[in-house]
Amino acid sequence: MSEENWRGPQPSFILVRPQMGENIGGAARAMWNFGLDRMRIVDPRDGWPNQKAVAMASGAGRLLDEAQIFEDTPDALADCNFIFATTARHRGLTKPIMTPERAMEHARELIAQGQKVGVLFGPERSGLENEDVARANAVISVPVNPEFASLNLAQCVLLTAYEWRRQSVEVPAEVVEMAKTEFAPDIEVQKLGDHFEERLEEAGFFYPEAKKTSMKLNLRNMWARMPMTRADVQMLHGVLRQLLRKKD
Repeated sequence: MSEENWRGPQPSFILVRPQMGENIGGAARAMWNFGLDRMRIVDPRDGWPNQKAVAMASGAGRLLDEAQIFEDTPDALADCNFIFATTARHRGLTKPIMTPERAMEHARELIAQGQKVGVLFGPERSGLENEDVARANAVISVPVNPEFASLNLAQCVLLTAYEWRRQSVEVPAEVVEMAKTEFAPDIEVQKLGDHFEERLEEAGFFYPEAKKTSMKLNLRNMWARMPMTRADVQMLHGVLRQLLRKKD
């Protein structure tokens, strides 16, 4: 993955009055997991710098070194053209409410137009104040359990950062790790089927005679359904040969 992909234009994540250094460090780590490194911190409760944040950030300490510190939210948002506020509670304010996926999609569109985007995250205990949310152009709301809607600060940052990153690179929904082998071609699977039929024939498996054809057809259908690798085919041939030796 190229450095350009990691360090391209991106939103700023703004932690408003965070209370615990550990959560600031966790947020930094979550951001850097997904290639985001523009952190702003508003009035951290325990002052700055914070050694607990550094310890929790692990390899993402650079984000803390480069984080911008502000005394209040308006200063932190001064250069932003569009602002998202993350909140689990409805505030009685008329605003678009987006999922993290849609919000980061919209953020990407805005940034592509040259706009600066900020995402507000509130303090752990109570979340953003209404005055903070009122400054936002849109709200990000995570579809959490309504009976337990509280998200840890770092968790909320991670969810949002993940959605940003997910739209940045093409990642296949599913891959198969081949472990130094490859899928067996049809001819090898067919030969394995022949080998099984020979051994089963010798063992008297195909009984009664009237069902022999359908039993063989079911076996062939079973092999066709299985995504066999060459290693699988070789192992099963070996199993049959060993069974024959034991019989003899």
